[in-house]
Amino acid sequence: MGYKVAAFNAMDSVSNLPSHQTLRQACTDLAREAAREIMRIYAGDLGVRDKADKSPVTDADHAAEAIIVAGLRRLTPDTPVVAEEEMAAGRVPALEAIQAGAPFWLVDPLDGTKEFIKRNGEFTVNIALIKGGRPALGIVLAPAGDTLWRGAAGLGADKSEKGGAFAAITTRLPPTDGLTCCASRSHAVYSDLDIWFGREGLVVGERIQVGSSLKFCLIAEGKADIYPRFGPTNEWDTAAGQGVLEAAGGEVVTTDGKPLLYGKPRFSNPHFIARGKVL
Repeated sequence: MGYKVAAFNAMDSVSNLPSHQTLRQACTDLAREAAREIMRIYAGDLGVRDKADKSPVTDADHAAEAIIVAGLRRLTPDTPVVAEEEMAAGRVPALEAIQAGAPFWLVDPLDGTKEFIKRNGEFTVNIALIKGGRPALGIVLAPAGDTLWRGAAGLGADKSEKGGAFAAITTRLPPTDGLTCCASRSHAVYSDLDIWFGREGLVVGERIQVGSSLKFCLIAEGKADIYPRFGPTNEWDTAAGQGVLEAAGGEVVTTDGKPLLYGKPRFSNPHFIARGKVL
């Protein structure tokens, strides 16, 4: 199975969006503002309840989303925002332009809500700009550790810890003694993964279980090699992480090797493989 490093589509000159550099900084600030509110709630009553689909939601999900969505609508008032909790409440933006490839935002204000409730620190803030069905910008922030990963078309990928300076990151060539595989903390089915790895002729040397979009970021910064996902996900779960990973030199593809695209009906993803560089 050969890997092909995905390339970002350049921003369309007629989109009337600010530059990637401007958007990246604005979204960095929004993610940090949302993270501060998440950690304030994390220190007290989480306000846990169930959504209509029986998945959990907390006060932090709603508070962080309100901050991010309001900020994005000020920043790019003509660009639709698709956000997890607004979608759950039935507030769905007009889909015709999105499905025709127009720019839109995807927001998961608190990816890893189950991990947030467990208080294990493995949850993230996610903001992505989609253009032509591909992530053109991705911001992932882990509030508990104050670590932020970014990726943008033409700007590459970088990482900041504890509010410090950003340093460039890149995917790695896989080690000769086997791949490091990321798997979901809450959803991994190892029998399915083992069957797939055997069929593809790939050797796994180490497994890392971790929640939320952190799996994409571990691959992006060269600490892991691959993340196969054979369960249901939504577009807001993956877009920001994919934006970071692709900017760092990796790719996210469906099981038939095609790029994972966005703006699909119901914003649902097929099974996919996130991966870094290979020989």
